[in-house]
Amino acid sequence: MAYLHLPLNIGQLRVRLSPPPPSIRRRSERLLCSSSSKLSEMTSSANEGLYPLHRSKTIHLVRHAQGVHNVAGEKDHSAYMSEELFDAHLTPLGWKQVDNLRKHVHASGLSKNIELVVVSPLLRTMQTAVGAFGGEASANGIDVPLLMAENTGSSNRPAISSLSCPPFIAMELCREHLGVHPCDRRRSISEYKPMFPAIDFSLIENEDDVLWTKDIREKDEDLAARGVKFMQWLLTREEEEIAVVTHSGFLYHMLGAYGDDCHPTLKKEMSKHFSNCELRSMVIVDRSMIGSDTSKTNFPGKIPSGADVPSDAV
Repeated sequence: MAYLHLPLNIGQLRVRLSPPPPSIRRRSERLLCSSSSKLSEMTSSANEGLYPLHRSKTIHLVRHAQGVHNVAGEKDHSAYMSEELFDAHLTPLGWKQVDNLRKHVHASGLSKNIELVVVSPLLRTMQTAVGAFGGEASANGIDVPLLMAENTGSSNRPAISSLSCPPFIAMELCREHLGVHPCDRRRSISEYKPMFPAIDFSLIENEDDVLWTKDIREKDEDLAARGVKFMQWLLTREEEEIAVVTHSGFLYHMLGAYGDDCHPTLKKEMSKHFSNCELRSMVIVDRSMIGSDTSKTNFPGKIPSGADVPSDAV
């Protein structure tokens, strides 16, 4: 897997959109992918960044698998306005994509390393998240909460257990473009809880969807700013390796806010559109003490006490 370094510095993010929104520049962070100017003067090939390990987190970004709205919208873009696509669920092909991602997650060892799964509270993203990162279809009689009930979202899928998998938490900051398209409107939290009993919805403040509006579509620059805020929130988490299951538009505009100081090839790699059920792994670095983590691996180098121990002096 390819990992990209994303250093963060609160208050200095340079965002390149069309045109660059000044509000995001004022409120966000600056991302650097190169070494300091002094080091660059010493050697033109030095483009690395060096940061304390405990100031970084690995994030695995995933776009949901194919939903019924994707199929309809690719045939006719106006279909996105249809109420029939409200809170769109995965297609049978989408579930095959989820099964393939699950195989990759286990074969690559990610399933052993991920400590938290953050998911947008919409049907297609939660189906993708629990299918790829959840427990087995059966817990073999062990009494644990289900991550997904049987046949949730017309899936014709067995129940998915929460046994031996990381915790799942729903977060509205990583939702898709808000407004206008019914496929991006969520259900009430009370409706979701029986479908996904083991997903934690405690961070969602409102029972009903108060963020989605019928007549106003969220602006791209507002979505990018929301994405930056989401990244800041990730840095406050204690977990060091986190999976995020979200949406194409959110990922595209959020990642487009980063990497202006990277090599153009890296910038392009970061900000291109995600395919359905695509996973990309990246690293975020806290350069501004947003989080409060302390190192779990640093060692102070203390020496034993006694008459014969060496002095610290050279």
